[in-house]
Order: sequence, then structure tokens, then C-alpha cells
Amino acid sequence: MREHSLAKVPVLGVVGKREAEEGKVSIRRLGSDAQNVTGLADAVAALSAEAVPPDLKRSRAEIAAAA
Repeated sequence: MREHSLAKVPVLGVVGKREAEEGKVSIRRLGSDAQNVTGLADAVAALSAEAVPPDLKRSRAEIAAAA
């Protein structure tokens, strides 16, 4: 993890023995000592939503509002 922190990787997904047994993943963000442990499906959904560019988020919101 130290190597990736020094390489400035923005988000790390860490799965240790406990997380693997529980079907969870620990999300660690660059510049923060905090970690968020959540279910794998929730983590993938949150990271996928975060990866959408702002202009596409607006387009989706406009489409939803028009419906």
C-alpha cells in the first residue's frame, strides 16, 4: 500500500482476509487516513458513478427530469 500511496494512486481497493470472508472491500483514498469498508457491489457502483464525467452526469439528469 505504501508503494501505491507514493505513486499517487487516487483510490485503493483493499481486500484482506476479513474482507474476503465477509464479501467486502476497504476503500482508501489518497490523502486520507480514513477507510470505508463496504460491500463489493456497493463499492463498484459508487466508483462507477464517480467515474462518470460531469458533462455526462448533467445529460443524464436532464433526461431524467424531462421524463
